[in-house]
Amino acid sequence: MPLLSRKEVLNLKLSCIPLPQLKTFALNFSVGNIGSANEIIKKVLNKEPEEKVIDEFIKQKYTEKIQERRRIISDEDLKKELMKVKTFSWGVVQGQLDQKIQTEYVRKIVCYEDLLNNVKVKLHDDITKYVICTWFNYWTTVLIEEHISTHPRVVPTIKNIKGVDIFFDGQPFDLKVTYLPRGYNPKDAIKNPSELAIWMYENQGAQRFGADNRLFVVLLDKDNPEKSWELKRDFTLVFQEIDNFFNRETVSKKDEIVFTFGRKTYTAVTKVLIITK
Repeated sequence: MPLLSRKEVLNLKLSCIPLPQLKTFALNFSVGNIGSANEIIKKVLNKEPEEKVIDEFIKQKYTEKIQERRRIISDEDLKKELMKVKTFSWGVVQGQLDQKIQTEYVRKIVCYEDLLNNVKVKLHDDITKYVICTWFNYWTTVLIEEHISTHPRVVPTIKNIKGVDIFFDGQPFDLKVTYLPRGYNPKDAIKNPSELAIWMYENQGAQRFGADNRLFVVLLDKDNPEKSWELKRDFTLVFQEIDNFFNRETVSKKDEIVFTFGRKTYTAVTKVLIITK
């Protein structure tokens, strides 16, 4: 999507507030809090609220979400758990676990005992590796996204909105924490991050296609790209690079890119942070 107007951004920010909390927020403007979310948002916008008031309410509620997670496990304890991962090997291609089970076990093996033995010997290890990699990626991303979302220049979303995770410098972004695509030249990525962004838009899967604004955080071990997963848990470095990025960057027309997907042309606003070591 191209750059949005202030009114469009305010509407999105209010839309990211769950209905019960939105009703509470609406009371600040002496408007009725009965009705659907869209009806309440319209009433609030008619009062022309200050954006700062909306931002502060969202940030407060997001902080409460983080506190709920920290009651389960603290940041430091979670980081210690993530350090226990010694290897990062999927075992199964991500997203193709069911296909592997069907083709290599269900439809190939005809004897029951052979099926059980093969599952114990082969599939168990593959699934264990897959789960560990998925678990590692999920929880490292949680910590990184929480750090980004609490930056003073960032406003997070409280509930999921398709294509919007954060607001930065007055614009919505889908946040993508990822690794440099396999086979992509690291020097080219660092020299021209916009071309990398275009490549990632154009090579996304059809089922997950989106032309929303995106902010890519790309992790890259330049000497050994296969070890980039370890960089993701180097939180001291990652958090410092994130803070430097959000402290200095702005969003403008120059961040718009044009890409092609399925014979159609799209425009999106994109920012790219490549973290290297």
